[in-house]
Formats: sequence, structure tokens, C-alpha cells
Amino acid sequence: MIRLVADSSCDVYTLPGVDFRAVPLHISTDDGRAFIDDPELNVGEMVDCLHSYRGRSYTACPSVAAWLEAFEGADTVYVVTITSGLSGSYNSAKVAADLYQQASPEASVHVFDSLSTGPEEFLLLEKLRELVNAGLEFEEVIRQAEDYMRHTRLFFSLHSLHNLAQNGRIGKVTAAAVSVMNIRVIGTASPEGTLATIGKARGDKRAEAVILEQMQEAGYQGGKVRITHVQNEGVAQDLAARLRGHYPDADISVAVSGGLCSYYAEKGSLLIGLETK
Repeated sequence: MIRLVADSSCDVYTLPGVDFRAVPLHISTDDGRAFIDDPELNVGEMVDCLHSYRGRSYTACPSVAAWLEAFEGADTVYVVTITSGLSGSYNSAKVAADLYQQASPEASVHVFDSLSTGPEEFLLLEKLRELVNAGLEFEEVIRQAEDYMRHTRLFFSLHSLHNLAQNGRIGKVTAAAVSVMNIRVIGTASPEGTLATIGKARGDKRAEAVILEQMQEAGYQGGKVRITHVQNEGVAQDLAARLRGHYPDADISVAVSGGLCSYYAEKGSLLIGLETK
């Protein structure tokens, strides 16, 4: 049995056409509230709750045991995690993969560090589904998937950096300035899997224009685009419509961000995963 497994930063909990498991990350607050990033999570309620919360909040990656449970019963497992530059999820999955193969020497497990999150991670899962369903051998799936990762990108527009700052992902002074000045921070996932700021814009319309410019500079020419948002569907749909105006045949979809990405990206954000030439 072949199975795809990812942590919940991929923003999907089901993947039609393949055996798939999503392993949840956890979001918690100092006053004891806990949110499990699974299909039962009401992401909107979580975002609203944390937006008004004045204490500290934080995240936890899946445990080794949680990964092992997701692998159970599969002979071949392809695993995709959020970038190791921001989370311990990749390391936890690697430990689980080693333990699983020790217990089942005939099993094959490969863990991909997506060096990204959200919609770019989802693009890799879609590619893995395509390769698996084409009947390719284990090593060939890995080779083609790793090549594909060199031809995808992630861009994002963030209205707040509060949760990134309080978890040490970005400077607190920078985060405070963005909030006060009503600026959208435009960024990307770096080749090393960290967050890299590449521009700023006042308002969503200007942010859209900057993102479109960045997509073209990155080599976008009409491939897949996966857009997710946190309580900002109008702007996400507008960006999708503008892209379709330039690339009528492009495969473009819009969805709501899952729990983990909604936590870090916060209200008003857009995340864009895309294929480049």
C-alpha cells in the first residue's frame, strides 16, 4: 500500500485519488486554550479568538508517535512537512521514518522537507499524487518530486506579524511597525526555507500588484497557482481573476488557510503557491 502523509501546514485534510493522511499540528495559549489543526477545527473561530487574546500563544509540531500512527499499515510512504527552517516537524518525521523502517525493513519511507508551507506544500502533494498514480518506482518518484520542488515558489502578503514575532520568527520592532502603519508585508520562502521579506505595500490592491510582479519575475507563465487566505476571500478571488485575465487556461484555485497557516499568517493574509517555468 502506498500512502502520502503530510503535516497539517499543507492546508488540506483529504486528497482525493490517493491514500492520504494529514498529521495535525497544535496551537495553544498560556491560559490553557488548545486548538488541534484537524478537520474538526473551526479556523475562523480560532483566528478571532487569538486576534483578541492578549497573552502568549505558540505551536507544537506532531510527535514521533503521531507520525508513526499515520504510517501504520503502509508499505511505501511519501512524507511532506513544513519547512525545517520554521518547525521541528521535519526532524520528528525523520525520526519516525527511521523507527518505522527498523520495525518493518521491507517498508520504504521518504521525508521531503518542503522548505515552505501552505499552498506550495500542497503543490508538492499534488505532484506526488500524479507520480504515484502513474505507477513510477519509489526512487523515480523521489527524483521527479525533488526536481519539481525546484520549479515552485511561495509568495505571501501579511497584514500582521504579531504571532511570527512572539514565536521568534521575526523581530518584534518590525512587527509593531507593520501593525501601526497598516502595511502589507510581501515575502517569499527563501531557498533555505526561511521567511524572506521582499517588499511592502499600503493596502491590498497595491499588495496584489507587487505579488503579480514578483510572480512574473520568478518565471510564472501560466502554470498551477494555489491561493489560500485568512478571512480575505474577496482579495484572494480578485487576485485569481487578474491571473486568469492574463492566463485563461491556468489551473488556479482559492481556498481558506488551515489552522497552522492561519495562526502564523493571521487575518487579512494571502499565501500563493505557484509553478514556475
